[in-house]
Amino acid sequence: MRRFVLGEFSKPDACVEAARKLREGGVTGLDAYSPYPLHGIDEALALPRSKVPLVALTGGVLGALGGYVMQWWMNSVNYDINVGNRPSHGFWTNIPITFECGVLLAVLSIFFGSIFGFFGLPRTYHPVFESERFRTASLDAFWISAETEDEQAVGDLEGKFKALGAHKVHTVTESV
Repeated sequence: MRRFVLGEFSKPDACVEAARKLREGGVTGLDAYSPYPLHGIDEALALPRSKVPLVALTGGVLGALGGYVMQWWMNSVNYDINVGNRPSHGFWTNIPITFECGVLLAVLSIFFGSIFGFFGLPRTYHPVFESERFRTASLDAFWISAETEDEQAVGDLEGKFKALGAHKVHTVTESV
């Protein structure tokens, strides 16, 4: 049974510093919630670099390559038409469609890769949403959660949150 210890902070700097100290103290399963992006929270939680640029580059290259091969196949192999004794395949005439196919596949790969790969969606439920106090995370408060399966660690985590300046600390148990 998973438990989430939640700590509420009123200032963004206190939230970032608490996340850094908790991570350095060996606490795992940390996550932060705030009404707007916090400067430095990525480093405080030691989040890995984003893989979105790699997904976009891969999608863009595959889209451009696919668009170019599609035009080459249609113009030179499948339906070769001799118009004014021009060559059946010209590199420069294929650039606009090649570019558009590259952009299209890059955007689609970012969209679907992020939704299904990175975010694990569609996930309509998270246990921290059970907390009535957690509603302030989208208004004016800054929250840190620590996930644990050890029941004895909950008291220790609550003490650490209070020592770091959290003015509200409580635990949510995932109901199965």
